Amino acid sequence: MKRFLKLGLLSTCLFVSSIANAAVDSEVAYIFNSFSFLVHGFLVMLMAAGFCMLETGLVRAKNAVVQCAKNIGLYSIAGIMFAVVGYNLMYMDVSGWIGSFAIWGPSDKLDPLEGDYSSGSDWWFQMVFCATTASIVSGAVAERVKLSSFLIFVIFLTAFIYPIQGSWSWGGGYLSEAGFLDFAGSSIVHGVGGWAALTGAIILGARKGKYASDGSVNPMPGSNLPLATLGTFILWFGWFGFNGGSQLAMGSAADVAAISNIYINTNLAAAAGVVVAIVFTMAFYKKTDLTMALNGALGGLVAITAEPLAPTPMLAIFIGAVGGLIVVLAIPMLDKFKIDDVVGAVPVHLFAGIWGTIAVVFSNSDANIGSQLYGILAIGAFTVIASSIVWYAIKLIIGIRVSEEQELEGVDVSEVGMEAYPDFRK
Repeated sequence: MKRFLKLGLLSTCLFVSSIANAAVDSEVAYIFNSFSFLVHGFLVMLMAAGFCMLETGLVRAKNAVVQCAKNIGLYSIAGIMFAVVGYNLMYMDVSGWIGSFAIWGPSDKLDPLEGDYSSGSDWWFQMVFCATTASIVSGAVAERVKLSSFLIFVIFLTAFIYPIQGSWSWGGGYLSEAGFLDFAGSSIVHGVGGWAALTGAIILGARKGKYASDGSVNPMPGSNLPLATLGTFILWFGWFGFNGGSQLAMGSAADVAAISNIYINTNLAAAAGVVVAIVFTMAFYKKTDLTMALNGALGGLVAITAEPLAPTPMLAIFIGAVGGLIVVLAIPMLDKFKIDDVVGAVPVHLFAGIWGTIAVVFSNSDANIGSQLYGILAIGAFTVIASSIVWYAIKLIIGIRVSEEQELEGVDVSEVGMEAYPDFRK
């Protein structure tokens, strides 16, 4: 009896092994690839809530409602603009510098198995990346920008600025041909958002009272740090979709293994960013700064985003740790230049993004430092010039900043006529 059981078990194992080693059916691969785009896209969409909660927690109570309005507004605008012009401009018939001006529509209506995944799933995944870029800008210009002016800027950012530079690399344009590598968007997404945020913060100017005449900084603490912490955890969670989905396939065992490694490296980099931020703020200020720890996590996440697959776990920890350190050093540096970035978006997304894009050369043998620096400079120059034109045009036509009286009262009252915490007046 035991002999028959052993033979049966052996036969079962051989059968299972043959199935595991067999090539995946093309339709099955199509389903799993599309599923990966859809589910990872859901996770990236959740990052919109993370940005909203983080920013709302880091602004003062009198400006909290506007941050919520900005974030749900920018996400909605990004979706529409990416369908109207953005997607095709980024991916369709890219001839080195730019794609085509056309309204997006699914290409697989007649033949659902036309490609390796459904065209709709790809559009969905790429769209939420576009929205993330706009979310980055929102926090940096908080507490003094007009809501209408900000949303107009988002139209141009999501319809033209982000898609055009994205076509240069992910669309197969000239940066791709030059060897520039950015797996999930340390520069293509976060760098663009960071450059646009920096440009907007400089053109807007600092909040009233932020900097004294002698150059000293007047702290303006956020209204709800538990909410900001929740937002950071949501962003951390959503980042697994951001990086994991950028494998762009889940139709084979190798793809699933790659996604698993991406998840691990993403988590380790974020954790290292937190630890380094805690250690260095204690060393510099003798106390732990929670906001630095939160931004340290995000700095680590941004840094690993350019190449989350190739690094070893130890290298991922190093990349994330440097990202966290950059945040700790860069936030006070911006204050020295009187650049008022309310939530630390520029150090997190721009500076840590630059580091992450350079760090690709440590783990990816196809990368070279010249191509990486070339891509960083090209994306930065284009985004700064284009963003400056848009910001200044809006400033000239309708203005971009609320009045001094409105800023003092809080933009919630002047811009939306609501209060976030009406029952907690002093």
